[in-house]
Amino acid sequence: MALVLLPVTLLFAERVEHETEMGLEEKAMSIARTLSHTPLIIEHLQQSDSSSSMQKYVQKVSSANHVQFIVVMDMKGIRKTHPDPRMIGKAFAGGDEYTALHGHESVSVAKGTLGLSMRAFSPVFSSTGKQLGAIVVGISMQDVLRAQGGNYRLIAIAIGVGMLIGAGGAVVLARKIKNMLFGLEPPEIARLLEERNAMLQSIKEGVIAVDESGRVMLMNAEAIRLLRQAGIEDISSSGQEITAYLSAFRLQEVLAAGTPRMDEDMELGGITLLTTSVPIRVKGGIVGAIVTFRDKTEVNQLAERLTGVSLYTEALRAQAHEFMNKLHVIMGMVHLRMYDKLEHYILDAVEHHQVEIGSITRQIRDPVMAGFVLGKLSRAREVGVSFELTPGSYLPETGRTQTIHELITILGNLFDNAVEAMESLEHKQITLTLYYEENQKNGCLTCVISDNGPGVPEPLVEAIFEKGFSTKGESRGMGLYLVTQSVKRLKGTIKLIPAEQGCCFQIKIPYTIMGNDEHD
Repeated sequence: MALVLLPVTLLFAERVEHETEMGLEEKAMSIARTLSHTPLIIEHLQQSDSSSSMQKYVQKVSSANHVQFIVVMDMKGIRKTHPDPRMIGKAFAGGDEYTALHGHESVSVAKGTLGLSMRAFSPVFSSTGKQLGAIVVGISMQDVLRAQGGNYRLIAIAIGVGMLIGAGGAVVLARKIKNMLFGLEPPEIARLLEERNAMLQSIKEGVIAVDESGRVMLMNAEAIRLLRQAGIEDISSSGQEITAYLSAFRLQEVLAAGTPRMDEDMELGGITLLTTSVPIRVKGGIVGAIVTFRDKTEVNQLAERLTGVSLYTEALRAQAHEFMNKLHVIMGMVHLRMYDKLEHYILDAVEHHQVEIGSITRQIRDPVMAGFVLGKLSRAREVGVSFELTPGSYLPETGRTQTIHELITILGNLFDNAVEAMESLEHKQITLTLYYEENQKNGCLTCVISDNGPGVPEPLVEAIFEKGFSTKGESRGMGLYLVTQSVKRLKGTIKLIPAEQGCCFQIKIPYTIMGNDEHD
């Protein structure tokens, strides 16, 4: 504020000084001009008279207007009036009367018998136009400086008051801004911004934030990469309307409804994105929305790895439990020295295991799927469930690992749901049928899995496939939803077949066997 007010003060002071001086000059000239037309003065100058009446008149005017002196002189520069009567009749001092005695008004600063003064000269003419002399009105330069000094004081007071008001306003404004910025100083704000940008750019999810009108306010590098991967090249990181090229994110609905949309699949430019959109609220009002998303292929790959490990662990655990039971039997028979029966028991167990594995591997030629079914057989025996693969089932090996992974997700969830549904039953039965049919263009795989549980009530047949729907409590209802999503990705169908008892699900999916990929 001081840097701003200093040049303003200097310019204003210079202007005020000039205006004060001009005002005093105008005042002196007005008095001189008025007196030059006064009949009394004109008459006495025509008579070359220095009467006391003119002296008294001039002094009266001088006192009334608070000027230092008023001098009337003739054409020879002889004073006819003067504040000091002793100077009357003597020549005017100062040497600046030349212009006035030649018929022109003038203003000058000169030193005379009364000191340094500002002088205004006005010529005096008779009625015939003949110049008779001149009038001089003088204002002491001390009075001029005093007037300017008074104006300087007013300027100083005004500037001081302005400084105080400005400083007070600056303090109040600074505190208000600091409160708005949560008490942070500019360096702290800059550091937080850098940290936030670094975090946004380092995360492996795309992030897009929009304001309440749907214009992009923020977009990180991963979001730009995924959008370009989807074929969107005209990407602006800020200020562009989201509806211009990303209406699929449905952020306008989030802004309008104010409700989040969690873990939704979105197709964009041939890639599937897993998106979460939430509104941004400030003091209860919606000021924008933010969407985070990533390529679902990467999520699926991670899930497949986790699923594979989980299935492998489950199979090992079931087999280990079953093997420990057999070891206990063997140990008991050894303690009883029943060696002949022990030999028959081991031969029967090995033969049964080989027959089971041989049967499964003959019917299911895909090794990953065969391992899955063997694991579920062990799991079923562990929980007291009779799990049967129908004799006519057949599944050839496919060259597409994605199909097998999705199929494992489908059958695994249906198997787990069936086991959980039959928990209270004494006799538990699950049957799986896999039927492959080849046509001219492509193959079709039909999977039927049924159980003898309580079944699904008629009013809930459509609702069971919805995300989050469950009759088993909160945080459930994801199994059948994941099944339907996997079926959609395989471009297949799923339906619940009416049965006298239990549930029976039929899944049909396109299936390409090994060696026929090029014809797909």
